[in-house]
Amino acid sequence: MKRIYSSGLLFSLLFVACQEKAKEESMEPETPVWDEVIVHEEYSGTEPTTPEETEFYEPKVPVVNPTSQNGAPSDAIILFDGSSLDNWISAKDSTAAKWHLNDDGSMTVNDKTGDIQTKQNFGNIQLHIEWRSPLPVQREGQNRGNSGIFLNGLYEVQVLDNNDNPTYVNGQVASIYKQHVPLAMASVPTGDWNSYDIIYHAPEFNDEGGKIKSGTMTVIHNGVLVQDHIEIKGTTPYIGWPKNPVHGKGPLILQDHGDDSRVSYRNIWVREL
Repeated sequence: MKRIYSSGLLFSLLFVACQEKAKEESMEPETPVWDEVIVHEEYSGTEPTTPEETEFYEPKVPVVNPTSQNGAPSDAIILFDGSSLDNWISAKDSTAAKWHLNDDGSMTVNDKTGDIQTKQNFGNIQLHIEWRSPLPVQREGQNRGNSGIFLNGLYEVQVLDNNDNPTYVNGQVASIYKQHVPLAMASVPTGDWNSYDIIYHAPEFNDEGGKIKSGTMTVIHNGVLVQDHIEIKGTTPYIGWPKNPVHGKGPLILQDHGDDSRVSYRNIWVREL
């Protein structure tokens, strides 16, 4: 027998059917979204069956004597060996650096004379630098043995006497100032020499001035990894957000905190990467 539905009833039946279908679809498991799988094309195709097929002898690896320059590698650029401040100038007016040159092969911040910077500009580098906070201890917090090392003249690795001296952790010793908290506090006793070994890769910018690749930094403090290939989000200001000005190579800057910090430095060298 042929059934005849009114338009209202037909609409109701269609509505119910659509609801049931939607309910069924909502119960279906979601299609999983997989991370993109990494494939190394050089290892595709027929797999080698002899060891010689996966050995190569070119290009030759450069030979570097790791200690030939009084403890620095043979290909390092020596920025300070204790003999003079000839490789440094005032950061504010490019005159001769006015910090104290000491008999023990170190230099010490000359209070309120300003930051000093290298005459030479650098991009990607491996940096070795040693520093010492002073004795006797004076003041506390950010005003105790405060200085800083600025890569590319813009990105600060904090120098601070944190021994029994807590402060905000993104501004403590070995922090990337106001950006990255160190993984550990690895300072030696106040008055002893600390070392930083830093791997720095500069950011990259497009023709319109936009940052297309962030810089990165790895910091080893007295042999302890404290910054593990972190992303540099921009400049490291005391107040405000990081900024990303377009730049190329830049100097290494050492900070005069302006509070009689008396921080000393020695054995500074870089390898360009």
